[in-house]
Amino acid sequence: MNENELRTIVDAVVRELAAKGVLKSSCGCSESKGSCSSSPKKEVRVTMGSAGKLFGPLTLGPAKAAAVPTKPESSEKDHTHGPDCPHCQPLSAKAAQALKALGADRIGVCHAAKGCNAIAPIVDHTLLKPNATQEEVAKLCEEARNYCFASVCVNPSYVALSAQLLKGSGVKVCTVVGFPLGSTTPTVKALEARDAIANGADEIDMVINVGALKSGNDALVLGDIQAVRDATRGRVLKVILETSLLSDDEKVRACRMSKQVGADFVKTATGFGPGGATAADVKLMRQTVGPLMGVKASGGIRDTATAQVMIEAGATRLGTSASVGIVTDAKPAGKGY
Repeated sequence: MNENELRTIVDAVVRELAAKGVLKSSCGCSESKGSCSSSPKKEVRVTMGSAGKLFGPLTLGPAKAAAVPTKPESSEKDHTHGPDCPHCQPLSAKAAQALKALGADRIGVCHAAKGCNAIAPIVDHTLLKPNATQEEVAKLCEEARNYCFASVCVNPSYVALSAQLLKGSGVKVCTVVGFPLGSTTPTVKALEARDAIANGADEIDMVINVGALKSGNDALVLGDIQAVRDATRGRVLKVILETSLLSDDEKVRACRMSKQVGADFVKTATGFGPGGATAADVKLMRQTVGPLMGVKASGGIRDTATAQVMIEAGATRLGTSASVGIVTDAKPAGKGY
């Protein structure tokens, strides 16, 4: 029995037990049901990943603990996605029925706690610098909650921390694989992806083997993407091309291979290469993958005007560290992802 088969069986058993009401939280005491007045104790979550051993539960030194918020400033409750949710307005029955008829399995509405423009829901709020601290990641997550960004994009070692801080918010946790060079082997990238998912990642942004693509070794590139796709079934996979290093022909080939293996997005850049997103590259990528696949523009997007240009060119997701400024129409400051 391989790993995928085992996971399928375990998932089926868990769903069946949950449906029968067997999986419920317990305070851990010996009192009969309904007679215990103590608050239920939180169960320790054990993952197969490595970061969960570092960040669960959240522990910092006394001087730093106060600087890390675990809830939004407003102290509002997490999303319940029901009529009692303080964040969501329930859709009318007619509207919900119409959306489900189009194929929607789940419907959720997020209302930002702070004023922002319509770009916010397609932004991956990004912090990938190598010297990022836990406090900076916590701030990133708080901002993502407040502005209802699509996700936070963090380095793999911060996935578990981000998942803990964003639990119940509706904001996804995104991380990077084979980053930033893309030159590790398919096996290593697949292992990175599995570890990240075990730690709580919802979305994986992988870097292709740029050297193999430029060498004309499309079989290796295809196998590279396929290995990560196989490791990320049920999660969103974005394929980073590093477009500033590629010719138009190479960009087209990479997009076609990404689509062939069933990736969800193609993405322009890591933000660590010689160049970032351009409207021309986004347009070419959109033309290549068609209307149904996602295109993520990332690298050098620092203001609202540039973000709007990328969206008009065909981008359906933006990766940037200047997210707050972009969604509040603030003037750009400094450099960043």
